[in-house]
Amino acid sequence: MFGLIGKMRAQPGQRDALAKLMLSASEAMPGCLSYIIAKDESDLDALWITETWEDEQSHKASLSLPQVQEAIGKARPLIAGFDSQTRTVPIGGIGLPETGR
Repeated sequence: MFGLIGKMRAQPGQRDALAKLMLSASEAMPGCLSYIIAKDESDLDALWITETWEDEQSHKASLSLPQVQEAIGKARPLIAGFDSQTRTVPIGGIGLPETGR
């Protein structure tokens, strides 16, 4: 499995609009096991994105899906930047297949 955890910064006051756009593109992404958008409790302009994929290739392929490309285009003006991104190797959990750890 392949995972990413990232913190995205929205333009001031645009976090909810950005989250809505990102969620609109998260359906029917082959190889995606989990895609979660969460609001940061202490930063009104920050979102956390937690993704789990069957493999890194599935994640890369998702970036060329029409709905993802459309959402990226609409979201660009709402994005102020990215604070961090961490690559992970998920080993299982609720809703995920076990990998044998």
